[in-house]
Amino acid sequence: MNNPKPWLDNYPSGIPVSIDPDKYPTLLDFTKECFEKFKNNVAYENMGKSMTYAQVDKYSTNFGAYLQSRGLEPGQKIALMMPNLLQYPIAIFGALKAGLIIVNTNPLYTPREMKHQFCDSEVSAIVIVENFASNLEKIISETDIKTVIVTSIGEMLGGIKGTITNFVVRKVKRMVPKFDLANTVSFKEALNQGAKFKIKPFENKAESVILHQYTGGTTGVSKGAMLTNRNLVSNMLQIKAWICSDLEENKEVVLSPLPMYHIFAFTVNCLSMMGIGAKTVLVTNARDLKSVIKEFKNHDINVLTGINTLFNALLNQDDFKAVDFSPLKVTVGGGMAVQRAIAEEWERVTGCQLAEGYGMTEASPVVSVNPIAKGKARIGTIGLPVSSTNCRIAGENGETLGAGEIGEIQVQGPQVMKGYYNRPDETAKTIVNGWLCTGDIGMMDNDGFFKIVDRKKDMILVSGFNVYPNEIEDVIVNHPKVDEVAAIGVPDNKSGEVVKVFVVRKDKSLTEDELKEHCRGGLTGYKVPKHIEWRDELPKSNVGKIIRRKLKEEEQTS
Repeated sequence: MNNPKPWLDNYPSGIPVSIDPDKYPTLLDFTKECFEKFKNNVAYENMGKSMTYAQVDKYSTNFGAYLQSRGLEPGQKIALMMPNLLQYPIAIFGALKAGLIIVNTNPLYTPREMKHQFCDSEVSAIVIVENFASNLEKIISETDIKTVIVTSIGEMLGGIKGTITNFVVRKVKRMVPKFDLANTVSFKEALNQGAKFKIKPFENKAESVILHQYTGGTTGVSKGAMLTNRNLVSNMLQIKAWICSDLEENKEVVLSPLPMYHIFAFTVNCLSMMGIGAKTVLVTNARDLKSVIKEFKNHDINVLTGINTLFNALLNQDDFKAVDFSPLKVTVGGGMAVQRAIAEEWERVTGCQLAEGYGMTEASPVVSVNPIAKGKARIGTIGLPVSSTNCRIAGENGETLGAGEIGEIQVQGPQVMKGYYNRPDETAKTIVNGWLCTGDIGMMDNDGFFKIVDRKKDMILVSGFNVYPNEIEDVIVNHPKVDEVAAIGVPDNKSGEVVKVFVVRKDKSLTEDELKEHCRGGLTGYKVPKHIEWRDELPKSNVGKIIRRKLKEEEQTS
């Protein structure tokens, strides 16, 4: 190969070839600088209530001190299970200040999914929004969780607004099922109690793990990717270099509709935008498109991160098209492929280019991104590897392929995880000879722009969320009327893909409605099969393994 890194010749002006992953020894060193430098700026706003950087600093210190006062030791794990609320950044930075390892948890998880994650990660404490506390009650006795902090949607809004919000959520919409958890404390009480204590110092190194971010990885059951200070500092600096290059300190307003428990929003919105003193507007429920559009009307939004399904949904709202988009400078799509038609329509409606990026949890997550400068993005590609990142297309025997050849996308860089928690065998399968094997099949063009062609792994991508066939099949096969099952992803105009299952019944009386109801008991909504096809038998290998690939091929030719 004449030029193994052609992307370096196509970096936009001002984008560094490399970043210094050791610029900040720890993530706390970075946040300390931001809290001081931008102390008077508004850091976060949610439902009209705002908090300055100084307030986040103070509240998070109190929260961290409270956690230590409960006997939690550095290195223990705390699950954060809530949507985008002001409580989230306070809890994140407070847990880091206490030396705890954060375990981001989707609040929509069923008790079964919660139990797996909490037990696998050995979680000792949790912050959970009350709407989902009844699910925690069902499994907490099977976990090591001893410290439970329960919060409400309106708790940090304060005054009449907070009271009304909680009344509507609890009494009008009836979104808080009854629960009975012993020895819980409210979020505000934790802050008040913490103000009486000081945070004790602890050893914190660049290679210290600070986050367990759960993913199915390239194979099998959900695993905790261990992300270190150095991983997250590096990716934050990489994102800052690429996305913030045309942004100004102290001036930008960022809209965050994606939940911050998702690694994309966590690193991009929660961390990177701190580096320019931006104000981040948190959307609690992005499925409520009116609330997203309302924030566009209430603020001059300069930066938006999202996924293809969100962009598509907004474009189909007449109210959205009436928005003044002149302040919008940057739109970045990640989590799933951005469709060409959506990207083109977005730019036509908003006047802002939609730049697609690519990443995975194991890379903290950003690996590549299209240039933000207008006219520089290549629609249909995942862009160029970000600074200090090496990507390649690998052949079947691990050899590096040339431009235009198709193989597995593999990654090297300071943002690549330490490994999977307590799963050295899985780590060894995913990081091979220093390369992170993504499981995605792609190609690189002559200019160093990468493109995804297919997925090697069986993962299904529903609106940016990873869904793993094994998990779906494990739940379905537990139904007494099911003999065999296979799950695959099929194309869907709204969510990119949806789950389809092929089922061999033991009892022909089993109906679609009955099976879907069974699935809802063990799977988050987006994992529940959209399509069910009854079969007399499933394709199998000579050793009896169900061959999902054949079912996919049948779907594509039907």
